[in-house]
Amino acid sequence: MVNDKNLSRRSFLKTMAAGAVAAAAVVTGCKDKKTEQAKAEYRNQVEPPMGKMTYRTCTTTADRVSLLGYGMMRLPTYNDTGAAPEDGESSDSIDQSQVNRLVDYAIEHGVNYFDTSPAYCRGLSERATGIALKRHQRGKFLVATKLSNFNQETWSREESMKMYRNSFKELQVDTIDYYLLHGIGMGGMEALQGRYLDNGMLDFLIDERKAGRIRNLGFSYHGEIEVFDYLLAHHDQYHWDFVQIELNYLDWDWADEINPRNTDARYLYAELQKRGIPAVVMEPLLGGRLANVPQYLVNEMKQRAPEKSVASWAFRYAGTPEGVLTVLSGMTYMEHLKDNLISYSPLVPVSEEETAFLYHVAEELVGVETIPCNDCKYCMPCPYGVDIPGIFVHYNKVKNAGRLPRRLKDTNYERYRREYLIGQDRSVPRLRQANHCIQCGQCEPHCPQNIRIPRELAKIDQFVERLKQNKEEEL
Repeated sequence: MVNDKNLSRRSFLKTMAAGAVAAAAVVTGCKDKKTEQAKAEYRNQVEPPMGKMTYRTCTTTADRVSLLGYGMMRLPTYNDTGAAPEDGESSDSIDQSQVNRLVDYAIEHGVNYFDTSPAYCRGLSERATGIALKRHQRGKFLVATKLSNFNQETWSREESMKMYRNSFKELQVDTIDYYLLHGIGMGGMEALQGRYLDNGMLDFLIDERKAGRIRNLGFSYHGEIEVFDYLLAHHDQYHWDFVQIELNYLDWDWADEINPRNTDARYLYAELQKRGIPAVVMEPLLGGRLANVPQYLVNEMKQRAPEKSVASWAFRYAGTPEGVLTVLSGMTYMEHLKDNLISYSPLVPVSEEETAFLYHVAEELVGVETIPCNDCKYCMPCPYGVDIPGIFVHYNKVKNAGRLPRRLKDTNYERYRREYLIGQDRSVPRLRQANHCIQCGQCEPHCPQNIRIPRELAKIDQFVERLKQNKEEEL
């Protein structure tokens, strides 16, 4: 990839972009137009080809890994599919029949890497994944899961071992192809010591790899860079088979500007390349934000590739580096799965000119200050019922569209104000909105993006209250 970033231009864009977004959104179109455009993309979607998936080879076990990996974090619920829940299930239970259908279609079209965790989908992802995969020959899929012992109650060797053993049971397998220490960097070196070193779990997992019950051992990185650097500095001791990092065209050079605690993907990827460690990519869309860019940027993308979705730009970028083993995507809907399959069946790498264009898009996005929530739901459940990711996703969606109500004198203020409040009630039940946060702070340590969640919820609560009172102050 190229990096033609001009620092003076970057400074200028950062200063000017915030004001340009709102004006451009009014000129180029509104949220309804953007929604209809997205629907049209999927209505006109062609079927992905069979037998065209791009594969990469794992350097340690010679696995032939599909470049598109299925992230089992956002599995469809009955609320998503509209189907009637089975007996004893609720509308927010996982729709297993739809999971099976998606997994079948993915495998049929060449996807063979499935990534889950004991923490995903309220602890039910591994079970749903196991049920779906068990219906296929074992050689047809590679399964990845994690030791997700985030809470201190699970730091003990006994509790960590229980979590590890349970993954085999839920996934219905005798071996785990790719096993990860989950969320390395969250909580800094203290958490690394407590979760994996002091209790002997890392040594145990290395022994499990020797015994063949784990085929590849790695870690996923979020948070404090000193932990990432420490584990790579001890690569000769641990022999990491792969490492999972956040990589996309915004995080490549601007991660620390989105969130000061984050580290640019350029550095993370380079450190892995130095040691010949394959990279597994997470968050190629930054929790959907790179599929929901401001309309004026959508227009620029469509001018260059009218037939391609906005999301496909991000997926092609993430899959282009040769050191990337697979790119994970949490695909709730068949339309998203098909679109991503098209991007990688086969991959057409981004050119230098296209890369430069995406860095232009990234520079523009840096000027649009949003809350860096990836909708991973690690902060959930809130003990007081607050829908933390739902609140942040709604705010970011409106902000990205340039439709935040700002000043009373603005021509569109009253319309935007009404849209925000009605949209919030539709997206988040009233009893789960920001005004119900008591600032307990239990969520914050679990956020891989290091968002100061209680503070942001308080700011949104104040913003919404001002809208209700028709006051001019803004967030």
